[in-house]
Amino acid sequence: MMITQELVSEENFFPEDLIFPPSDLYSDEPPVETELHLEQIMLLIKCLKWLWKDRTDFYAAGNLSIYYSPNQKKTEKFRGPDFFVVLGTEKKTRKSWVVWEEDGKYPHVIVEILSPTTAKTDRESKKELYQETFRTPEYFWFDPYTLEFAGFHLSDGKYQPIEPNEKGHLWSQQLCLYLGIYEGLLRYFTPSGNLVPTPEETAELEVKRAEREAQRAKREIERAERETKRAEEEAKRAEEEKQRAERLAAKLRELNINPDTI
Repeated sequence: MMITQELVSEENFFPEDLIFPPSDLYSDEPPVETELHLEQIMLLIKCLKWLWKDRTDFYAAGNLSIYYSPNQKKTEKFRGPDFFVVLGTEKKTRKSWVVWEEDGKYPHVIVEILSPTTAKTDRESKKELYQETFRTPEYFWFDPYTLEFAGFHLSDGKYQPIEPNEKGHLWSQQLCLYLGIYEGLLRYFTPSGNLVPTPEETAELEVKRAEREAQRAKREIERAERETKRAEEEAKRAEEEKQRAERLAAKLRELNINPDTI
């Protein structure tokens, strides 16, 4: 299927002579609303990039425009998810995500961070856009203030709720990770339920591990020193016993007494 065929609805079509906007389009998203929203977006980006640091087949970004229509640059209402991941693509920096320059690829996972001014749009209009136009397999939303958290997966062309596990985490088949709330923010968890750390948390864990190793080594040295001291004391006692026995034997010889008869 041609990219232009993928980008239109069944009711509309692009003329054959249609010229798409230039592909070198800058993102045109407004600033995030609060510091907490920014922290959440950055957290999702850096944790995934750190976890997948050896992978080169994905693109993860936040608050970045997705251009998918010739009218997108000025007239389309919805353009930039708070966070999205595209799989099976080149890992490189981009000014925006231009669908017709990316082999027609749309995001595989989208996360919107709710706020009082965007929640209705995220729950309704954007959900419909991601379902009907983007065909994004998984869509999540999260409110860092109320901790509202929901996820959906595309099934037969419609979003169906993702059921939480016993911890309240939602499974992402696309990422092969759980998403769940940890200390008030949305985080990733491994299939076994372990928290995916940030680079800073990893460094802190390494420091703590090194400190534990240093403490263990110190205890080993102290134990070895105690063992050495005990061995030296045993050797000293043995030498003293030997010298006492030799003095006693010498004394007996002076008295012409055979030590073996005693």
